[in-house]
Amino acid sequence: MTLNELIEQVKRRPDYHKAGMILCHNGVVRETSRDGAVVRGLKVKVDHEKLDSIINAYRKRPGIIEILIHIFEDRDLAVGDDVMYIVVAGDIRDNVIATLTDLLNDVKRNVTSKTEFYDK
Repeated sequence: MTLNELIEQVKRRPDYHKAGMILCHNGVVRETSRDGAVVRGLKVKVDHEKLDSIINAYRKRPGIIEILIHIFEDRDLAVGDDVMYIVVAGDIRDNVIATLTDLLNDVKRNVTSKTEFYDK
């Protein structure tokens, strides 16, 4: 799955003509943890039931046309690898930006867990 494939999926929607913005997030593995330790890679686990519930809730927000998320889970990811794609399409930037921000924070807090691997 690529970010472009998700965007193209949104563009094929019959109600795409209502969109004024598509906003994307592409999370990647960075070389240091939040506390500064050197990271070799990470692995992500996803609670799919919670993810589906959260996506469905955010799709009901005003002006939101579609939300698609792809998370690269259950495999070792190296520094620089993609971790998560989020695509939010909606009518105006106020609705789309707020939704992407809130959604990303919700997913990171309640849906995903990660294990970082460090250099020795």
